[in-house]
Amino acid sequence: MAGGAQEFVEADNAEAIITRIEHKSRKIESLLKQSRPVEALKTALEGAPPKTRDERCKSATWIVVHRAIMSIKDVDGMFSSLDPEYYDILMKYLYRGLSTGDRPTCDQCLRIHEKLTEKAGLGCILRCLADTGNTV
Repeated sequence: MAGGAQEFVEADNAEAIITRIEHKSRKIESLLKQSRPVEALKTALEGAPPKTRDERCKSATWIVVHRAIMSIKDVDGMFSSLDPEYYDILMKYLYRGLSTGDRPTCDQCLRIHEKLTEKAGLGCILRCLADTGNTV
């Protein structure tokens, strides 16, 4: 059990994680201004979720991922450019989005969820639900 705990950073390193998330957020905003939403989503998902139990870090990452998710207009087009390596982590964030209860967020997450399930299959859902140690 102690080995698993070492994979996570301590709260005193949370500030460094927050700084990296802020940098990532600026990069994502730049990509969105360039009308590159899929690149913004890839950037948001890279390195996510942070290896910490600090809720500030998880919330800050969710805000960045949410911004990218909400910018996607062409869901089918997104999957033609999104590498399969991102599917499982995207599914986790879609479930986080659904848990907000916010209507526009839930609508967007459901649209993406439907296409992601078609593309990645039920295994993506099962891996997401089974991975309780790497929560978003």
